[in-house]
Amino acid sequence: MQHHSDLNSLFPIPKNLQKSHTTWTFAVAWSPFDHACTYRLSHPSGKTRYLKMVQKGSYPSIKDELDRLHWAADYLPVPKIIDQDINGNPPWFLSEGIQGLNGTEAELKADPENLVRLLACALRFFHDHAPVEACPFDFRLDAALKHISKRAQLGLIHPEQHFHPEYQHFSVDQALAFLHEHRPPPSKSVVCHGDYCVPNILFQNNCLQGFVDLGELGVADVWWDLAVATWSLNWNLGNGWEELFLKEYGITNSPEAITYYRLLYDMVS
Repeated sequence: MQHHSDLNSLFPIPKNLQKSHTTWTFAVAWSPFDHACTYRLSHPSGKTRYLKMVQKGSYPSIKDELDRLHWAADYLPVPKIIDQDINGNPPWFLSEGIQGLNGTEAELKADPENLVRLLACALRFFHDHAPVEACPFDFRLDAALKHISKRAQLGLIHPEQHFHPEYQHFSVDQALAFLHEHRPPPSKSVVCHGDYCVPNILFQNNCLQGFVDLGELGVADVWWDLAVATWSLNWNLGNGWEELFLKEYGITNSPEAITYYRLLYDMVS
């Protein structure tokens, strides 16, 4: 087994996985935060697996994501779980890799208009195929505001670290007040992905292959996903793609809802 030079000592590979994957190469695939890390496991045959680890006490937790992956598997193309240890230190799960490229890959970004259409259609597919009435996870505004209020009370929200530039003029108290006082009128409730960003959707030959990073899946207003999805286009493709995305999805822009749900996103995790 080979090791990547920047493996994080906070996230040691579980010994049982080292023993069962001696012919696999382990490398860090994603580690932007100090509380979570994802390893890519590559096999000479071309197969891939992903080991996701999240420190205890972080949100969303490994258990949060496992519960949602198990539920979503009946309705959507999501990673298949191979192994897990929610009591590990840190907790982890191992999943089969999904064939395809995510939207940050050069091949897809080379045709941004096509990518935006693919992403919009994939989100519509997600919302159309995950049934609200069967979903046990609730993140409508009452639940979301309760969640962020608790995080604020625990001192877990730091604007200078967590807020994007658009919102860094807010203190935590000001942001909370804004979200309580400016609740947009409810639109349509759907099962939201919760973190519908360009890297979390996989395509192959212009066909949707799957969704990853589902720890925040839950029933919420459709603008929860739309606000984050269009924001992610700005980060990954540059400005100017929001209207095309919304048109392809099939909805009229709501700047107030977008402003609201983006601030909410900055306070959730």
